[in-house]
Amino acid sequence: MDPGQMGKQLTAKNQIDMDLQHLNDNFTKKSPESIVDWALEQAKDPVITTNFRPYESAILHLVTLKKPDIKVIWCDTGYNTRNTYQHAKELIDKLNLNIHIYVPRQSAGYRDVVLGIPEVDSPEHKLFSEQVKLEPFRRAMNEHQPDVWFTNLRKGQTSFRDSLDVISKSKDGVWKVSPFYNWSDTDLDEYLIRHKLPNEKKYYDPTKALANRECGIHQ
Repeated sequence: MDPGQMGKQLTAKNQIDMDLQHLNDNFTKKSPESIVDWALEQAKDPVITTNFRPYESAILHLVTLKKPDIKVIWCDTGYNTRNTYQHAKELIDKLNLNIHIYVPRQSAGYRDVVLGIPEVDSPEHKLFSEQVKLEPFRRAMNEHQPDVWFTNLRKGQTSFRDSLDVISKSKDGVWKVSPFYNWSDTDLDEYLIRHKLPNEKKYYDPTKALANRECGIHQ
């Protein structure tokens, strides 16, 4: 790449970084409702992703309240707890979600025989994560081609997520919006009570093992 082209790319990146900083500075004291309203005004093809983990009902409720027909993408690993599947069914029905479910190309039964659930530090774990989460997620995003992606990332979940903000940009150039980024569990508990929403805490992600570990989708 010639220096001129490289310089243009660096300038564009710096401009994006400055725009993001400006947006996030403005959103620090804004309500999640205001953030969702702003994002939907910018969007042509928004989506929301969910795994029906604890507190997902809050963002699903808020975003679908503003845009009832928004596409809701669920990459189901096949290893969720019975409680999670029951919780998912309850929310799909209660909020009338426009759900799009993506599953691994290999069945859990077959994988259990040939691979199992590898330890997180083993060489096989990368393949496992690719099969059950990363490939289905890429397939979903490739099919829907969103320009705005709503997610329930929050500060304090992982060290990587602490480096993000309300608005960030994915490595594929999609605007990622986390309306509850600065909210605590207590804040969300109050939201769920206020809107009479269910919550479910018996959740398991086989690609992470630990709650403070990234699975790869948001990196």
